[in-house]
Amino acid sequence: MKYRPLGKNGPLVSVIGFGAWAVGGPGWTYTWGEQDDEASIYGIRAALDAGVTLYDTAAVYGLGHSEELLGQALHQDRSDVFIATKGGLVWDTSGNITRNGSYSSIIREAEESLRRLRTDYIDLYQLHWPDDNVPIEETVRALDKLVQDGKVRYIGLSNVSASLLDHALAVRHIDSIQNSYSIISRSIEQEVLPLCKSSGVGVLAYSPLASGLLSGSYTIDTRFAADDWRSQSLIHTGESFERNLAIVEQLKTLADELGITVAQLALAYVLAHPAATSALVGVRKPSHIETAVPAAHIKLNDDILEQIRTIAGDAPKVKAPIKHLNEISPE
Repeated sequence: MKYRPLGKNGPLVSVIGFGAWAVGGPGWTYTWGEQDDEASIYGIRAALDAGVTLYDTAAVYGLGHSEELLGQALHQDRSDVFIATKGGLVWDTSGNITRNGSYSSIIREAEESLRRLRTDYIDLYQLHWPDDNVPIEETVRALDKLVQDGKVRYIGLSNVSASLLDHALAVRHIDSIQNSYSIISRSIEQEVLPLCKSSGVGVLAYSPLASGLLSGSYTIDTRFAADDWRSQSLIHTGESFERNLAIVEQLKTLADELGITVAQLALAYVLAHPAATSALVGVRKPSHIETAVPAAHIKLNDDILEQIRTIAGDAPKVKAPIKHLNEISPE
């Protein structure tokens, strides 16, 4: 495994991170289908054995269940891991989810995450989605208060624009951002990544495999169950799906020439950007992390990177602009 610093002030974290949305199982709008807790814990432990130190989750994943599983699997190795979680999406007793970036909600949610994670501090606490009804300055002040109180060590923002990050940086340093970034979703290369690089903000890339598309395991006949969020995804259905599969086939040819898998090529592309800290791999079983780890040691030269961009072309983004919570596609 390789390790990079989280921004200009953070510790070293593994360049391959464990994305824990899927292990939460049912409980958030769309899911990846049923998930077995025993297999999830085995996958978490396999990642630890492979040198993975960064584990990313969120309160809303499985409505708390993902955090509980990480707490169960990692509490005895707490000092050896870097746990990142997120707040700002809250649910009621019926499971309805709303955004809430208010000062009081962020403070309360962090306390609840601490309990579920079985820890007295969170390494990285992130705003999951910006709340249009709450100024980002208020949210950042709440995150800063958690740091001052010793409950959080570093703070981050997820799914943010360069403009919003700029506003947040005016309040205090943001240790990292977490946005979607992959070969077929490269919009953050334009403004967000350059700002992060110049400001010393770490970057955690979620969906580096485009939620499985860049794993190379899908075919034109692949269909997703109705309760699987990918059945509603713009890039996993219809003409976009066919177009993306054609891109993947070309990427496979390039990967074969390099003696690696298309998934490893996709992860290496993300990690090649000078602003990138870690690529978060969504894990449902140990093989997902085991096949991803070799990408940490793959270095792509400029010629290969340009070939990848040429193949991908003006690929569609992972999703259209968010209007409703049920359009959210997590890592």
